[in-house]
Amino acid sequence: MGEGVLEARDVTRTYTSGEVQVQALRGVDVAFEQGEFAVLLGPSGSGKSTLLNILGGLDTPTTGTVRYRDHVLSGASEAALTRYRREHVGFVFQVYNLVPSLTALENVALVADISEHAMPPEEALERVGLSGRADHCPSQLSGGEQQRVAPARALVKRPDLLLCDEPTGALGTTVVVITHNQAISQMADRVLTFSDGRVVGEQRNAFPRPPSDIRW
Repeated sequence: MGEGVLEARDVTRTYTSGEVQVQALRGVDVAFEQGEFAVLLGPSGSGKSTLLNILGGLDTPTTGTVRYRDHVLSGASEAALTRYRREHVGFVFQVYNLVPSLTALENVALVADISEHAMPPEEALERVGLSGRADHCPSQLSGGEQQRVAPARALVKRPDLLLCDEPTGALGTTVVVITHNQAISQMADRVLTFSDGRVVGEQRNAFPRPPSDIRW
């Protein structure tokens, strides 16, 4: 496996609940390249979300090494992980966590205000096709529109790494997506298949397909 901007080497993650130990990851080795669009496929409980949380600095491995460029994340302090998340990572999760009393533009601006190199919030909304809905609160948006505010909020900080579990297009950054939707894998540069805490398959797409060519 070649060198990447984001790497996990021999990563394990064990959770303890009382006397029961659950091995969520069992020696995972992955590396992601600059600008790559990678999809993680696998059933619930296969370790995808655990790996995503570790890559994003939301969790730490039990053993193994995680590195982003020259930053070693495994064993890093909480302060260092907070800086990593703030400066390098954009998250899009299934729970959108929009502030109901703020407009779409204001929800995106919340992140822009604490980001050092943020793009204008209006530009982030334009990228996800919500320019005409900027002044609407979440209750005035459809479910799909609310879903698009979340990636706009992640993109506004110009992240080096975007971690999400929903469909996304080519965004010019390293993208790692968790999904159960096989169609999305056609858009990816690479598809990693998980089972029982391990990577059990890898497929590269020589010609990733644009979203407009995919039957949803």
